[in-house]
Amino acid sequence: MSDWNKWAPTPFGSLVERLVNGGTPPTEVSRYWSGDIPWITGADFRENGLTEFRRYVSGEAVRETSTNVITERKLLIVTRTGVGKLAIAPCDVAISQDITGVYPSSEKVDTGFLYHRMKVGLEELKKLNQGTSINGIIRSDLISYEINLPPLPQQRRIAEILSTVDDAIEATEALIAKQQQIKLGLMHDLFTRGVWTAESIVRAREAGLTAAVSAKPGQLRPSRGTAPELYKESPLGWIPKDWEMKELGTMSEIVSGVTLNASSDSGVRIVPYLRVANVQDGYLDLSEVKTVCVSEAQFVKLQLRQGDVLMNEGGDFDKLGRGTVWNCEVEPCVHQNHVFRVRPKTEQLDSHYLAFWSQSHFGKKYFVLNSKQSTNLASINSTQLNKFPVFCPSFVEQKEIVRLLGSVVKKVGALTAETAKLQKQKQGLMQDLLTGRVSVS
Repeated sequence: MSDWNKWAPTPFGSLVERLVNGGTPPTEVSRYWSGDIPWITGADFRENGLTEFRRYVSGEAVRETSTNVITERKLLIVTRTGVGKLAIAPCDVAISQDITGVYPSSEKVDTGFLYHRMKVGLEELKKLNQGTSINGIIRSDLISYEINLPPLPQQRRIAEILSTVDDAIEATEALIAKQQQIKLGLMHDLFTRGVWTAESIVRAREAGLTAAVSAKPGQLRPSRGTAPELYKESPLGWIPKDWEMKELGTMSEIVSGVTLNASSDSGVRIVPYLRVANVQDGYLDLSEVKTVCVSEAQFVKLQLRQGDVLMNEGGDFDKLGRGTVWNCEVEPCVHQNHVFRVRPKTEQLDSHYLAFWSQSHFGKKYFVLNSKQSTNLASINSTQLNKFPVFCPSFVEQKEIVRLLGSVVKKVGALTAETAKLQKQKQGLMQDLLTGRVSVS
């Protein structure tokens, strides 16, 4: 039976001893920014707490300006820019004007319970000002917001349960970050040294290269510092001697997609199409797939086939040229004119190898240096994509490089799925525990 009817509705303001505003010390006064007190804004919040501290202020800044220090384990609420973010202070921190520091009454409410409950509460408070010019949460709305409050022992138990799930999510996200770093390091090694194949070992031994004597297929080649005889210079740096550097256009067919206005009048077939938002680095976001009306000729020309590589013509600098392999997730399907379809030639270029190469340091550097740039956005055209330089090992070695990188990607995928599962579990627990639908002892 639900305990909801036993929980007393209590105004937020009566649960706290005080609410504290923040401020920004004048940036031109250097002595204010030379201390050791962390200073945070709404931009320093993440899903389950604070990011690493970026800026620090001095005691003088706290004494002489509008910023204030919120002590450890107190609640931090973003009530202006970035409204709705929450954290429990991990240590004493100074706050900007975006943030309200909350000192809960320990005799009435558990800070952990209040933190989880206000994740729901702030979303409700944000709705009060929708459609108005107010960009934030009004103090009077916050103070009068009512919370159905269980007894303190139950609050602590609920907070403990939800915090345990938060810890599991954070640990899984840390593992994802670690695997991503492993992937970056592995990509650097594989795209500069490659791996031995049975054929490359035979050639190296026939050439009398001592580095190949104990080599085994699937192993990284020795570094250039250890075995310089295995490498040659290329315009992009040193590469194994049996590799080539080729332009993408010589190994693939590159096609731009459908232009919506041009196709809408003559179209006879309605099909799903992929936009820039769908194509991410290494995967497809299919949460929203729109449709377009195309002619039969356009459909025949632009229909995606398994193994096509989708590459965006533009976007943020860190995502410029982002690409992934099409595996027939939605059939039939075409692509937008802002998404290039790259169809590698058989036995010359592996699709997944190209997708990984475009994500590498070499790929990102080329796209940034050769793009048309404006503010934080950039774009490339088909001519530049055709000239995109690619390190080309043998097709067999490309496949082995893909296998090694794919094993890391698989781990990241499994961890990401685990994170999503925990997030869903947390949402269910919040619905059950914070409303009293499920009792806790």
